[in-house]
Amino acid sequence: MEFYNRDVEDALNELHTTAQGLSQNEAEARLARDGRNVLQAEKKAPFIVKFLRQFKDAMTLILIAAAVISGVFGELADMIIIAAIVLLNAILGVTQEAKAEKAVEALQKLSQQRSRVRRQGQVMNIDSAGIVTGDIVLLDAGDSVPCDMRLIECRSLKIEEAALTGESVPSDKNTDALGGGTAGVGDRSNMAFMGTSVSNGRGIGVATGTGMNTEVGRIAHILNTTKTTATPLQKQINKIGKMLSVAILVICVVMFGVNCLRHGVAAANLLEYFMGSVSLAVAAIPEGLSVVITLVMAMGVTKLSRKNAIIRKMPAIETLGGTGVICSDKTGTLTQNRMTVMRTFTLGGAADEEQLIKTAVLANDTKVSEAGALIGDTTETALVAYAIKNDRGYDNILSGNVREDEVPFDSVRKLMSTLNKGADGQLTVHTKGAPDELLQRCSFAYKAGKAVPMTDEIRNAILKENKAMAEGALRVLGFASKPHPGGGGSLTEKDEAGLTFLGLMGMIDPVRPEVKAAVEKCFKAGVTPVMITGDHLITAVAIGRELGIIKDGELAVTGKELDAMPDAEYEKKIGKIKVYARVSPENKVRIVRAWQKRGQISAMTGDGVNDAPALKAADIGVGMGITGTDVTKNVADIVLADDNFATIVVAVEEGRKIYDNIKKAVQFLLSSNVCEVLTLFVAAVIGFTILTPVQILWVNLVTDTVPALGLGQEKAEKNIMSRPPRDPKKSIFSDGLGLRIGYQSVLMAGLVLAAYFIGASISEAAGRTMAFAVLSLTQIAHSFNLRHQNDSIFDRELFKNKTLTFGALIVTVLTFALVFIPWVNSTVFKLVPLSLTCCAAVLGLAVAIIPLEELAKAIRRTAASRRRA
Repeated sequence: MEFYNRDVEDALNELHTTAQGLSQNEAEARLARDGRNVLQAEKKAPFIVKFLRQFKDAMTLILIAAAVISGVFGELADMIIIAAIVLLNAILGVTQEAKAEKAVEALQKLSQQRSRVRRQGQVMNIDSAGIVTGDIVLLDAGDSVPCDMRLIECRSLKIEEAALTGESVPSDKNTDALGGGTAGVGDRSNMAFMGTSVSNGRGIGVATGTGMNTEVGRIAHILNTTKTTATPLQKQINKIGKMLSVAILVICVVMFGVNCLRHGVAAANLLEYFMGSVSLAVAAIPEGLSVVITLVMAMGVTKLSRKNAIIRKMPAIETLGGTGVICSDKTGTLTQNRMTVMRTFTLGGAADEEQLIKTAVLANDTKVSEAGALIGDTTETALVAYAIKNDRGYDNILSGNVREDEVPFDSVRKLMSTLNKGADGQLTVHTKGAPDELLQRCSFAYKAGKAVPMTDEIRNAILKENKAMAEGALRVLGFASKPHPGGGGSLTEKDEAGLTFLGLMGMIDPVRPEVKAAVEKCFKAGVTPVMITGDHLITAVAIGRELGIIKDGELAVTGKELDAMPDAEYEKKIGKIKVYARVSPENKVRIVRAWQKRGQISAMTGDGVNDAPALKAADIGVGMGITGTDVTKNVADIVLADDNFATIVVAVEEGRKIYDNIKKAVQFLLSSNVCEVLTLFVAAVIGFTILTPVQILWVNLVTDTVPALGLGQEKAEKNIMSRPPRDPKKSIFSDGLGLRIGYQSVLMAGLVLAAYFIGASISEAAGRTMAFAVLSLTQIAHSFNLRHQNDSIFDRELFKNKTLTFGALIVTVLTFALVFIPWVNSTVFKLVPLSLTCCAAVLGLAVAIIPLEELAKAIRRTAASRRRA
């Protein structure tokens, strides 16, 4: 029901109530019928369900099967190690999920309060949850609005609606019907909404919607039904898991069949063949992959927290690196969220401005706290801040001009006046308000220190300046004064006549100075910044142009225009639309979805309740830590401690570096695991056992994981913010990664097999030990190859990456410790001590991967040079 189009009497009749309120019996009946004035939370899965969900992917199921089979056949060490890995991954997963969505719970807090209502003519203080439609609700400054309501009485009422509309200044309220048509939330001047707060004045309204039937409730419903999308990296890793799972099953079956064909199908041999296939499955699964990715991102999280970007959901950090569009709120993110006087206008010189500032200070309700903070309406505090900044004697003006009376602002007059007594006993009227309304009451104008008659020429000059300020997106106020005509100390609206015009002040929420450079950096990096705000179109476009977000030939649209735009037309225009104004929560979700449909990873910033659904729908939801509501903070993937757009760009850069490093780690882990698979498969085909499941698990969890973590700490490439965002549809194996993994695996497998045959000439145990040692150490050497895909390892400081260097040293020491420590080598790992000659051979074979890869890099660099030529 569009109550904003109904007059007060119609609204009361429609709701079957009166200005005196409902009877208590009727209120109780409606409460029983409609339910309590609270928001419904999304049904949460029990802990056990969340825990069991962690075991649904194919690689985890294969590991569980391997653990069970190992236990059945007496390989208890294998079973315990595999089970521990699976359990650790599940705990990490459920811990992350436990930190997720609390947004609706935060929304519910908005209605946990008490409110004053009028029932049967009596004012009562009740639990806000007991409010029903038709209740008459009383509002005062500082109150939180408990429900949606049609206002029926207003006195200087202003409501802070930024959480719903994104507007940077409180909304003036009145009781007038809008008269038809559809109006956005920010334009419904005769309505008040649940979760907003009264910043000034008083009001009375009739409840039109409670609980889920409010604007906040509508957002809660959107939030409950908006699905969270998997990050690009999660999709890629899931894809890798499915590919590996199929490959593992095929290779295991082939390996089992080869053994049966070569050695027969005697029952005694079948167990050996089966355990060999289990070993192959364990070798093929990169157990450390999820742990490495989690830890690399966790270290990035710690680094970004020191740069004011708090990562709530770790996958978000790599997703940011692929961001193609940042849909940013204006107020507080691109701007300072602080109204500031930017321009003044008087007809004369400095003396005229003195009078202008005097009236701006006196026709003002701003208070100064003991700590020096300005308290009050943001427009009025801007006037006082200007007076203080320009050293115009703010304290002296107040102390020398005592307020005797006032006529508060209202939305009909659009004026506020005070009556002040000067030190000489003279009473003066000081008035501020909308310039057009003020001019109608001005008979004189202050020019060069004296009042002169108002002429058409002066009036036109004032109107011209007012228009120029408004077109510059400034919020403009006019100021006037006059001696009080009577001898008494009272003031009425009739005294707002025959005024002397003093001047104009134009103010705006100024842009953050560092944001313009951040926007330029976005364009250089191929990232499209888009402004989405609840503010007016003129203001939004002016800010957008100042920051370089919107340029000539590009478009700005309102939410109403977007609603009228068919999907096909919008999809054609979306690339040119850089500014959206007066938008609704549904508009924001639509914008995000449209960019995602174009294949762009989308980040959405926001601070208000109205932003929460879009933050949840986006690939990356960015909440504001200072001005943000609990709702947006809880639903966000990232929270900015400084509410600064520039911090998002810093996070994008860090995200790109982390994705690059994760890609290096994935290449390292997969080339290592494929090497193990090839080694085991060739050994099975030839007819010998080369590695046991425990040895393979050691390599996968220690030898693989430690260097992979080191690669995760590699410094960013020099051109990281000069290249376009990665294509989210592009496979992680693109750009030749799959080919490199393939030939590197073959080279390493060849070195391991060579080590086995060298050692086997002494004994089979020596052959297995040398193969194990080379498998471990060749991967350590190979990790240094992967610090850069094409540059030689000698082009960078070889040991600059301290994490990688110390990790390599530790793993090398541990590998030789396993070979030489008694009981551990023979009982647990089935190894034997090696001679010095064998150790030298192990080291020589291990480092051989470096010159081999250097040759491959040289070939790639030559080919790239020829393509450029």
